[in-house]
Amino acid sequence: MKPHILPAIRNMKDMEKFVQTDYRSCVLLDTHIGHLNGIFNYLKKEQIETFIHIDLIKGMSHDEFACEYIIQNYKPKGIISTKTKVIKRAKDLDTVTVLRVFIIDSHALERSIQLIQRTQPDYVEVLPGVASKAIQQIKEATQIPVIAGGLISDEAEIDTAVDYGAHLVTTSKRALW
Repeated sequence: MKPHILPAIRNMKDMEKFVQTDYRSCVLLDTHIGHLNGIFNYLKKEQIETFIHIDLIKGMSHDEFACEYIIQNYKPKGIISTKTKVIKRAKDLDTVTVLRVFIIDSHALERSIQLIQRTQPDYVEVLPGVASKAIQQIKEATQIPVIAGGLISDEAEIDTAVDYGAHLVTTSKRALW
């Protein structure tokens, strides 16, 4: 098990590989509403805490009502979303929150910092995860732990993200788990 890694599960092959590791937390991406019950039952049986990316659930609205439904019915460790209303609702329901932001230019960076300061999530996931400068600036400006995600393809990129202030690094690249 490598410190600072939060495995991201995209499909059943990822799930099979993941449960063979020593990790006890993961991020659930790209799932279908019809599979949630089976997935959560399986992960709970394996004593794995799950963060679920609400925006990536197929067959379900990606709003604060869907968030409430997911929390009440599946009790995930945390909720990930790009939507501030979803983050606020998850916080109201005492669930760990991760606001996902995409940093494509300096304007997106400034806007993201303002959203983070207004929303006060528990964590911020910065994409792409190789955006070291943005990771450092967001952490310094908001004092909220940063998770680096996206385009992470080797251990050097993990180390760089951590060196620049990332608390965790999400990756779906199984070789890095």
